[in-house]
Parts: sequence; structure tokens; C-alpha cells
Amino acid sequence: MNEQGSIKSEEVEKLYKRLNHDAESSGYHLNPDIDFTKDLVNSLIINETRYGYWVCPCRLASGKKSENLDIICPCDYRDEDLNEYGTCYCALYVSKKILDGKQEIKSIPERRLQREKIEEKLQREKYSLQIPVWRCKVCGYLCGRNKPPEICPICKAKKERFERLL
Repeated sequence: MNEQGSIKSEEVEKLYKRLNHDAESSGYHLNPDIDFTKDLVNSLIINETRYGYWVCPCRLASGKKSENLDIICPCDYRDEDLNEYGTCYCALYVSKKILDGKQEIKSIPERRLQREKIEEKLQREKYSLQIPVWRCKVCGYLCGRNKPPEICPICKAKKERFERLL
């Protein structure tokens, strides 16, 4: 890290290439503004150094991983934001329309503020099943088993990113 708190350009470039490869191979796209995107990548690396995980660079983190699981990049809100607004909250991920220049990136509302309401609704709507259903909060993958998988077979998120759905 240099005096301004930014990461060495080689480290940013390496992570940028990795994220871009992972995104494209999973049907996602990084923001085509390379300088902007690399600034976000730099912030992810800073947050990983600070907290031990990639907390979203555009959100305030508590420093407690258990309280920040929903905002670890890629965050729980990415897909909904992409579908509704064409970009995730920090604009690291963008839709094909934005990538192709058919839609502009605009400010979007913070979806995290609605989390408590959603969790309350899920608690009211739970059904009783013999086998629990686990949902990956990153990509939506569902599986019926006693415990969530160690790693999501779709998006590679760790088991802590799963929630018991039913």
C-alpha cells in the first residue's frame, strides 16, 4: 500500500482480471469504465486488508463479518439491482444493456434498508419441511439438505452466504 492508501497497480490489475474473468464466465459484466472499475477493485482490496473480506466499497461496514454478510462483494442485492436498474449499488457489475451503451448508469436506491422488512416477511411465511431448503444469497441457488454446501456450485460463494429459506 502506498501513502495515499491505494494498492499497488499490479495487485489491482491482477484482481481486476480475476473478477472480470469470473464475472464473464458466470454471465455477469464489470463496469466498462476501466478506471472507475479499478478504483472499486482498489477499494475492495483496501476493505479486505481492513476487515478481512471484500465488503462493498460504497457501503459502511460495521467490521463484524456476521453483520456484513449481505454486503460482501458480490452482495446479496446485486442481481435485483442489475435486473431493476442495470447496475449494482456501487456500479461494479452492470447489465448487458449498460455494457453495450444502450442504457446509462444512474443512481439507485439503497436496497439494504429494506432488509429487515424482507426478513420479517420470510419469518412469517416459513413452511415446515422435513429437509431444510438453503438459498445462496448471492446467486439464488437453492438446495434441500441438512446444512448448506461449503461452496455454492454456481457462484462459488462460501457457506456463510447461504440462508435457510424453508
